[in-house]
Amino acid sequence: MLNWSARFNIFCFLDNNNYDFEPPVFDCILAAGCHQSISLKRGYGLKELQAFSETNKGWLFGHFGYEIFHEATTASAPLSNEVDFGDGFFFIPGIIVRLQQNNVSIECISADPAEVFKEIDQQQAFISKQQPVDIALQSAISAAAYKERIAALKKHILRGDCYEINFCQSFFANNVSIDSLFFYHKLSSVSPNPFGAFYKLNDKYCLCASPERFLKKTDTVLISQPIKGTSKRDITDKTLDSINKNKLLNSSKEKSENVMVVDLVRNDMSKVCAEGSVHVKELFGIYSFPQVHQMISTIEGRVDPDIEWTAIIEACFPMGSMTGAPKKKVIELIDRYEQCPRGLFSGSIGYINPAGDFDFNVVIRSLMYDETKKLISFKAGGGITFNSNADEEYEESLLKVVAIVRILKN
Repeated sequence: MLNWSARFNIFCFLDNNNYDFEPPVFDCILAAGCHQSISLKRGYGLKELQAFSETNKGWLFGHFGYEIFHEATTASAPLSNEVDFGDGFFFIPGIIVRLQQNNVSIECISADPAEVFKEIDQQQAFISKQQPVDIALQSAISAAAYKERIAALKKHILRGDCYEINFCQSFFANNVSIDSLFFYHKLSSVSPNPFGAFYKLNDKYCLCASPERFLKKTDTVLISQPIKGTSKRDITDKTLDSINKNKLLNSSKEKSENVMVVDLVRNDMSKVCAEGSVHVKELFGIYSFPQVHQMISTIEGRVDPDIEWTAIIEACFPMGSMTGAPKKKVIELIDRYEQCPRGLFSGSIGYINPAGDFDFNVVIRSLMYDETKKLISFKAGGGITFNSNADEEYEESLLKVVAIVRILKN
């Protein structure tokens, strides 16, 4: 199916990799071809998107960049070493292919579904054209400078400017030509995660192995599943792996970070949910993924059926797990202390269906590729509190991109 999708300039493939966090709507879905689209501009793009979705009641797929709600006049730092997807983009796909429990359904605007199925069915097994490539990864910030900024952020916490802040670093490589599908297969094999995505926007690609859901709406039920808390896995030693898992579960530091983001998400959701309906469905859930154990909490509420879906996004974006508390202040500090704009990283990829329901991930553990500029970039970070140890935070940020580094180095 993905071999077949390569003919399109724009597509979005979403895959839950057989995880079942909530009753799945599909196992995976491919939206291919662009029937109509809208590019979003920071500061005012949401009104246009709402009008676009009301005019076009079908499926929409696309992304929100992290800076979409920054002031329209906010200047961005140079993006010379960052893959730039813009502030946001949504499209009406010409073709939708859904897989659910060995059943396939195909919807088309103008093509013949039977012909599309035939074309996909006739695709040969994937054979990569990727040649061995020497990828010289660089960091936009040294380890020493990263730790110095953590120390500076802890001073802000001590002064009471904030309680917790998510701080990230960037990695990149220039003059690199990669077979994006080949590397997506590798990333999915090494690190299958429940909110994976393979997203193409003309000459830009996002290879996403995200374990985190930002926001899902089903009828009037709204849920968010923020991640705060990470420990390393050791799949070769079950005893050590269990020790690491229990260490995460019993960590007062990780729990305090998780509680802070849960409170932040509850506050965000309360802006659009019925009074008294927002509650914590699960607190401190420990979920295991190929490289790490994660602490995930689930917050649920009920929204008015007449509320605009973009208003729900606006109330909750950017997600608390990638910002901190209080949100407004930490966003200012993130802009000040990080090396460059986040762009699609810690933004969101997802869909809105014809009924007005939606599901969006958190774009983390993701490799970005600009085919024209021959540039790859990715980011990683973590939540900083007053109790954070700079050395440990730096190592944790590297742990979160170990799968990406592994596929690039092999």
